[in-house]
Amino acid sequence: MGNAKSGAMSKEILDDLKLHTKFSETELCQWYDNFQKQCPSGRISPEEFEKIYERFFPESDAKTYAQHVFRSFDTNDDGTLDFKEYIIALHLTSSGKMSLKLEWAFSLFDVDKNGYITKSEVAEICQAIFKLIPKEEQAQLLEDENTPEKRANKLWSYFEKGEDEKLAEGEFIKGVTENDDALRLIQYEPVKK
Repeated sequence: MGNAKSGAMSKEILDDLKLHTKFSETELCQWYDNFQKQCPSGRISPEEFEKIYERFFPESDAKTYAQHVFRSFDTNDDGTLDFKEYIIALHLTSSGKMSLKLEWAFSLFDVDKNGYITKSEVAEICQAIFKLIPKEEQAQLLEDENTPEKRANKLWSYFEKGEDEKLAEGEFIKGVTENDDALRLIQYEPVKK
């Protein structure tokens, strides 16, 4: 990694992560050590990432959603996540800043990475989110969102776009922040038992 101490995080990466995330140097070093133990190659493959998601959602089919999340985190499109991509992703999804979370959510929904979201991309991500919801919870969903298709249609309606129109990032963020239902529909949080 460009320093004399093998196995240690480079000063450049550490400084960059301290500047662009809310994490302390101590936290970053601890995460780096854990990352190196879990991923000796220094990279997380899509398959390893899917296994991580399966542990978070043991009663669901998390594979498709994990694939989309992985794609959104793989910023250099090399098919793996390195430590920096992993920490940036952790920061984006756990940061208290709603704007950062929504920027990430936009990248999740922008399946083809062209800078816009279409209704078919919304449907694709809603399908993946729906697979995360255990069957007993699906049975309790509102009538107008109890299938992936209904969920996608309801979400798309908040953006006031036609069937074949495209949605830019600013429009997505505005549509979600102005409607609590839209915010709820772009994610799934397991019910606490």
